[in-house]
Amino acid sequence: MSGSTRDTPSSTGALPGGLPQPLLGVVDRFASHLTAERNRSEHTVRAYAGDVVSMLDHGVRMGARTLGEIDLVVLRSWLARLRSAGASRATLARRSAAVRTFAAWAQREGLIEVNVAQRLASPRPHRVLPATLRPDQAATLLASSADAGEPLALRDRLVLELLYATGVRIGELCGLDLLDIDQERRLIRVLGKGAKERSVPYGLPAQHALDHWLRHGRPALARSHSGAALLLGAKGGRLQATVARRAVTTRAARAGVPPVSPHGLRHSAATHLLEGGADLRSVQELLGHASLSSTQIYTQVSVERLHSAHRQAHPRA
Repeated sequence: MSGSTRDTPSSTGALPGGLPQPLLGVVDRFASHLTAERNRSEHTVRAYAGDVVSMLDHGVRMGARTLGEIDLVVLRSWLARLRSAGASRATLARRSAAVRTFAAWAQREGLIEVNVAQRLASPRPHRVLPATLRPDQAATLLASSADAGEPLALRDRLVLELLYATGVRIGELCGLDLLDIDQERRLIRVLGKGAKERSVPYGLPAQHALDHWLRHGRPALARSHSGAALLLGAKGGRLQATVARRAVTTRAARAGVPPVSPHGLRHSAATHLLEGGADLRSVQELLGHASLSSTQIYTQVSVERLHSAHRQAHPRA
C-alpha cells in the first residue's frame, strides 16, 4: 500500500494526497462526470474533487485499501477531524454533500456495492440573512449614476441598473452578448448555473441606461477584439466580474448608501419584488434558483424588516 502511493496532483487540479494511483484515477473519472455529464463549473468540480481527495486520504490513513473499504466509520471520523480543525458548519455541510454525490456516482458506476454515505448526516449550515438595501437606498444609488456621461460611467450605470432590475448574478451579467438583449420586449437572455437558459425582464430605467451605453459608451470603447460582448472594459475586452464588483462598491460609497456588492443588489431586487407582491415561484424563475428553498430566504428578509419597523414604530412593540 505505502509503495503505491505518491504525492502528485491528479488532472482534476485537486489538492494532492498520498493516494494509490487507482483512487486518484477514480477521482479523475468523477471530475470528468461532473464536467461532461452534469455540466458543473470548473470551480465546483475543483471543490468537489478536493473534498473527495481529502476524504479518501483520511480513509487511507485509517487503513482502507480500496474504495469499498471506506465505511461509515471512516466518513464520520473524517468529518470529526475537520470539525476539530475548525471547519465551519457550512464547510462540513458542503463536504458531506460532495461525498454523498461521489458515493452515489460510484455506486451507479459499479465501483462500490453499498452507498454508506447515504447515512452520513451533516450539520445544517446557519442561514445568514443577506444584507439588502431599502428601496429608497437603491433609488439613491441608481439616481447617483443617472448623470453619467463618460463611456466607463455609462457602463457602470448600466451595470447598476441591470443588476437591480433583473437580479442576475454578476457572472451572468458580464457574460451577456449583444444578441442576448431583446430591446423590443425588454428581456435579457441569461445563461445561468448548469448552462440553464432563462429570460429576465427589465424596466424603462434600465432601457434608458442601455440606450445611452449602446449609442455613446460602447462605441467609444469597442476594439477589433471586443466581439459580441455587451459590456466592455477600458481596453475593449469583455468586462471582468472583478471590475464590475469594484464599480458597484465604489458607486455605493459615492452615493452614501450602505456598502453593497453585486450579490447584495441581487438580494435587494428579490426582496423588493416579494415586498411588492410578486409570488415566490416567479421570483425563483427570475433568479434562476433550482430549488424554491433558495428563494424562500428572501421572505425571511421581508419578515425581519416588518419586525424591525414594528419595534421602532409601534407604541406597544
